[in-house]
Amino acid sequence: MNAWTLVSHAGPHEGFVLKQHPEPVPGPSQVRIAVEGFGLNYADVMAVRGLYRDAPPLPSVIGYEVVGRVEAFGADVPADMLGKRVVAMTRFGGYAQQVVTDHRACAVVPEDMSLGVAAALATQGATAWYAARVICPLFPGQRVLVHSAAGGVGQLLVQLALDAGCEVFAIAGGPEKCTHLKQMGAHHVVDRLSGPYVRTVSGLLGNERIDVSFNAVGGSSYRQDMRLLGVGGRLVLFGGAERGSLGLFGTLRFVWRMGFVVPIFLMMQSRSVLGINMLKLSDRRPELVAKCMHEAVAAAMRGVLRPYVHKEYPASALPQAHVDLASGRTSGKLVLRW
Repeated sequence: MNAWTLVSHAGPHEGFVLKQHPEPVPGPSQVRIAVEGFGLNYADVMAVRGLYRDAPPLPSVIGYEVVGRVEAFGADVPADMLGKRVVAMTRFGGYAQQVVTDHRACAVVPEDMSLGVAAALATQGATAWYAARVICPLFPGQRVLVHSAAGGVGQLLVQLALDAGCEVFAIAGGPEKCTHLKQMGAHHVVDRLSGPYVRTVSGLLGNERIDVSFNAVGGSSYRQDMRLLGVGGRLVLFGGAERGSLGLFGTLRFVWRMGFVVPIFLMMQSRSVLGINMLKLSDRRPELVAKCMHEAVAAAMRGVLRPYVHKEYPASALPQAHVDLASGRTSGKLVLRW
């Protein structure tokens, strides 16, 4: 089978090579999927840059999610899964024509669901559901701030917040993304390129404060969000886009900008800081992550979640798709078809 293999951290065009790999054999509790296509996530960009510490050593096949059909299975797998079209989460290995993964990490999707929509419900769908329905449930009337709101996870968080009856403050970069978020129904859309978002959001809030912030940026935005957060507020961190690509210096700068958490101050203001690492959860709580993905798929079928697909690329265009995602100019889901 063919698989895009990461052989260096020199960049997408130099670092990826399309290579032949042996056909994977499913073990106990695993299925093998003939892959229709696969999705990209920002963690993939970090892995290509050598900044994702949990990524496998080079050379490796990365990728967290695929859409395809179950063509074989190992012991302890329900026999009726054979032949089903599924979206599946993978612990890397997703950039391949065939993958093996735990059968519990698969959710059956309709035959007429588009590749991009189905792929968006895996890593991104599970992350958004876990954030807004499990560790930080939302309630009507809450003021919810969403960073990177035009991104894959961000758009789903906006939709879940609107479905919960919240007042949504969406932050994105550029007029096209902002227009898209307004069309989605976000109450307040802030273009971070037009000036400090904290000043704009503060003006919109008046004497009120933010109840929840979903933050995929980290760095200096952590301190700024804490200034916006009210008593009882919760800050959910699920990414570190501000880290950039400057190696050790970038990491140190990123940590310095965030500062340090003093628990006694959190207690005094009744504030919470929550972190999400879906890979760690998949390792330790696979049943929980699987449930979140299944819930995301069900929500999409009810019309609660409506993933926006930026573009479907041919699999041969993987390096360019990575460049596009890393540029910050895309919205929603990027997906590739074999």
